Amino acid sequence: MASIQQINGDYYGSKETLTETLPYIKKRGIYTVSIKNYFGIADKELSLYDDAIYYYKEAAKDCTDSITKQAPLGNIASVYIQQKKYDQAINILESLNKKIANNIPGTSSKATVIDNLGYAYFKKGLSDKGFSLMNEGLEMRKKDDDIYGSIESNLHLAEYYSKIDSKKSNQHALEAYKTATKLNSIDERLRGLQFLILNNSGIQSNQYAQKYITLNDSIIKIRNNFKNKFAKIKYDSKKEKDENQQLRLEKAENQLSLERAQFKQFLFIVIFCFLAVLIFYLRKYYRKINRIEKIKTAYDTETRIAKDIHDELANDVFNTITYTQTQPLVNEDNKEMLLQKLDRIYSRVRGISRENNDVDTGSNYATNLKEMLSTYNSNQTNVIIKDIERIDWNSIEDLKKIAIQRVLQELMVNMKKHSEAAVVVVKFESNSNNLFIDYSDNGKGFEKAKIIKNGLQNMENRILATKGTITFDTEPDKGFKVKITMPK
Repeated sequence: MASIQQINGDYYGSKETLTETLPYIKKRGIYTVSIKNYFGIADKELSLYDDAIYYYKEAAKDCTDSITKQAPLGNIASVYIQQKKYDQAINILESLNKKIANNIPGTSSKATVIDNLGYAYFKKGLSDKGFSLMNEGLEMRKKDDDIYGSIESNLHLAEYYSKIDSKKSNQHALEAYKTATKLNSIDERLRGLQFLILNNSGIQSNQYAQKYITLNDSIIKIRNNFKNKFAKIKYDSKKEKDENQQLRLEKAENQLSLERAQFKQFLFIVIFCFLAVLIFYLRKYYRKINRIEKIKTAYDTETRIAKDIHDELANDVFNTITYTQTQPLVNEDNKEMLLQKLDRIYSRVRGISRENNDVDTGSNYATNLKEMLSTYNSNQTNVIIKDIERIDWNSIEDLKKIAIQRVLQELMVNMKKHSEAAVVVVKFESNSNNLFIDYSDNGKGFEKAKIIKNGLQNMENRILATKGTITFDTEPDKGFKVKITMPK
């Protein structure tokens, strides 16, 4: 197939087909010589001269005797001529010619070697010696009735005469053209026409030029059609082979498919049962965990509420009761003082209620947060809230809003109980990725080592759970500062 493709000018396709033979090569021999020689021919015609020489040399290495080695050596010499490495070509051809002169049987055609040797001498600049050998080669081919070989000899002589005698050059070119036309050798016809175009002028030259263009366009079209046809034949053949192979595979696969289906069904049932049991126990486990967590949360909330009521609210109520028992309420000033005490108790009850209510994360979040912070304003403490309205709270997740409110609430409770601060500042800032909250007060502070003991570990846990960070900065008598950074 590769040979047929080369005859029809499809050298790339020929190399592709030759590549398909390589997996079938078991050892070096006549087949590897042939394959590599065809690779060399394809590369030579594609002007890949170095690659061509490589394959010709590899073919020569695989030759088992000196006789079969002559063909690839002759091909190497032809490529050297194309590369203008005339001395290297002459060395090979002289060696071949010597073997022919010594009557070694089976060597390359004597006429071919002599003609190529003469052409190499001519291209090197030794025109007389080259002409003599080329002319001798032509006469030998005529004597041996080597019609195809005479085409190459006439083309060589046409090139030799092209610069010294256009008439003789024209005769040899015309002879090569006619013989190539008779044998339907397209490439040689085109080479002959090239010389005829150069050797003639006027109308005659134009006619040859027109023939060259027509012939060249025609051969390109024919060779392209051949490539497409050959590709389709290969495709159809491969498709038929694959279909037959597929039928055999399908028969073998049918039984395997049935067994696989049965195994998959069994495996599916096993996996389904395992997952069902696993889901059941996981559901039961997480329900238990959630129930314990809810109980713990409720307990913590109840404990905190009881502590607030005992530590603050109960004391206020007791003081108010004592006041009513010891002070005459008919006095207007005493009545006013009683009302103030009752108002403080009411405010404290509302504060405890607000601390333990669900957090509203909707559109009123900022207002409610500000109101919660403001409840810690008193005659002793001034709470300043900065830029809370400038934050786009809609871009922040609900869980993070809840964490923010709970942490700020704990900070304010901590401040109320421990810091004795006169001024508290809570500042809000944000950029495209993060929310920043800065808390600071001028209270009495405490040692950093006591942060966990003071109940601030819970705040840190809340912030870390939202992938944020919280840092505490405090020293005795130097206030308390907290910086919170939370991704939106």
